[in-house]
Amino acid sequence: MNVTITQRGEERVRTGHPWIYKSDVAKVEASGGDTVTVAGPRGRPLGQALYSDRSEIALRLLSRGAEPADPLIWKSRLSQGMDRLLPDITQLLVELVAPLGILARNDPRVRLLEGLEQKVEVLYGTVPATVEVREGQVSYAVDLHHGQKTGLFLDQRENRLAAAQYARGRLLDAFSYHGGFALALAPKCDEVVAIDISEDAVARIRTNAERNGLANVRARAMNVFDELRELERRGERFDTIVLDPPAFAKNKAALQKALSGYKEINLRAIKLLSPGGVLITCSCSYNVTEGDFADVLASAAVDAHAEVSVVEKRMQGRDHPVLLTVPETYYLKCFILRKLG
Repeated sequence: MNVTITQRGEERVRTGHPWIYKSDVAKVEASGGDTVTVAGPRGRPLGQALYSDRSEIALRLLSRGAEPADPLIWKSRLSQGMDRLLPDITQLLVELVAPLGILARNDPRVRLLEGLEQKVEVLYGTVPATVEVREGQVSYAVDLHHGQKTGLFLDQRENRLAAAQYARGRLLDAFSYHGGFALALAPKCDEVVAIDISEDAVARIRTNAERNGLANVRARAMNVFDELRELERRGERFDTIVLDPPAFAKNKAALQKALSGYKEINLRAIKLLSPGGVLITCSCSYNVTEGDFADVLASAAVDAHAEVSVVEKRMQGRDHPVLLTVPETYYLKCFILRKLG
């Protein structure tokens, strides 16, 4: 089973990128989900890869050069091809970590791009409806079967610890979801207002605030854009604000609209900050670069007639590595800003 790629695709492989897009596939002698040998336009073997006949990412490299992929590769790395290997991967996980249960959260919409069914299923053992997870001093009840990324967003864990160093006074946590930032920062603050559009998420915040004895947390279900405007209209002020919205730009076509959305919420947040207040603001949209995001924040500060300094620039946690040769891996940008006046 073989796939031939274009010169441009070969150059991507040589620079260290593990993905080849559909537009750089020249010839296919394989079916979706196959492990294939990848060759350049002159027939030179470049490695082995998983092939998808549905995704824009047509090839995901497993090995490089003429040598075949080691069958034990699945033991050291955990697409369409992965679905076919699921029984083997499950058995390897059982051998490696001896879990009580394994739950497959195969419900993201991206699976539809691979022609795969969205489903949640227990692959091994038993998995309870909720489990307790501790992060720092905060204990969470986590819904493994239904919560988006279990509601914890572990890629923000280090950023929550960093934000807690600056948190004080009155805190506004917008797009709070299950309250990761709100609960982590609450012990440093006098009052915490957490807002999210999801009623279920707000109920989860209240439950977790109660289980941690955080009586200063108030959560309410609101459209964040509308509520930021309303808070400004009422002249409210906060000493600390967190903006951690979902990805506004899930593809390049949505970029300009996303930048407008980021500008809107950051402009409102800067206006709501008291002098000396701190804004922890994030973008998890890969298509919005760090430079794009910095430009948006600068523009928001200008329009808010405020002088703002950068205290820290951060990214996703170290267990979500950023590879220099794979720019797609750098998706989460986090700026910690201080309003000087």
